[in-house]
Amino acid sequence: MTDSSADINMSRTAEEARAAAHGLRDEAASRLAQARDAAVTGAAAGAETAKDRAADEVSAIATALRRASDELRDGSPQERTFGQIAETLADMSDGVRDKDMRDIVQDVSGFARRNPLAFLGGAALLGFAATRFAKAGQDADADTPRTAGDGGYHPEPHEAAELGLPPRSAAPASAFPTPAVNTSVPEDR
Repeated sequence: MTDSSADINMSRTAEEARAAAHGLRDEAASRLAQARDAAVTGAAAGAETAKDRAADEVSAIATALRRASDELRDGSPQERTFGQIAETLADMSDGVRDKDMRDIVQDVSGFARRNPLAFLGGAALLGFAATRFAKAGQDADADTPRTAGDGGYHPEPHEAAELGLPPRSAAPASAFPTPAVNTSVPEDR
């Protein structure tokens, strides 16, 4: 082979390598764009689900406040306050449900820019409330007496004695029978 044919072959090989590299780059860019689109779509769907759950929770709180308001004496300040809070929460729930996530984020960031102290105070209050609710749920679970047969909880010996349960080693979990519950509905006579 002569030098000119070797140069042509090297040129051709270099050109083929460049074309293959461009093809790989284009394919990688396409797959990256597909992955990005899938991630954005998944994140948007997750955000919508979270938004709907939050709206449902706020609506449930509004319903509970409405019921509490109905239980109170008509015309009392507590009844009016609970009713107003319930209506405000119901309106907020509907507003959240009807808005797009981008609009909600823009509204919150706009509020934070206009009223930074109120935003930080509200965020702190929300954090304290969430912590309080979480602790209240844990405390309620801790106050509920449990037996060895209901999910793997095994009381300490002093707890078992206080609850009137046999010690841990006395019987396996299956030895604690589940109480029978009568689910039949009596017939009207």
